[in-house]
Amino acid sequence: MQFRSRNGEDDSQVNLTPLIDVVFLLLIFFMVSTTFDTTSELKIQLPEASAQKKPPAPQKVIVSIDPRGNFFVNGKRLKAPTGELLTLELHRLIGSDKDRPVVIQSDAASPVQSLVTAMDVIGQMGLKRLSIATTQPIQ
Repeated sequence: MQFRSRNGEDDSQVNLTPLIDVVFLLLIFFMVSTTFDTTSELKIQLPEASAQKKPPAPQKVIVSIDPRGNFFVNGKRLKAPTGELLTLELHRLIGSDKDRPVVIQSDAASPVQSLVTAMDVIGQMGLKRLSIATTQPIQ
């Protein structure tokens, strides 16, 4: 057995055919497995803006209750802390606008009965947008 070539040089050549085959197989694999982004378009007819101004938001009515149970409507103190006077004042301010927002601000030391009276008056008037203002405790 003769392991050396006759001319004394080593025959060390790399056969590139299998390497090229593998590269082509990888290229075909990536071409087949790649998904292309297909975007679909929706035909939407957008509304056009007009130059008209929006009607202003209705002014909210603020009913405040102090520690003694007195009612204040938009900062104006009522003569007596009764539900009848509160009803009259709210009717004077609101009229027939049942969608006008009403905010009750009650002091933490105020009687609960005053808060219940204010909520009852607002409910009997048929007002739909009632909120009670609160504050975060200071730490």
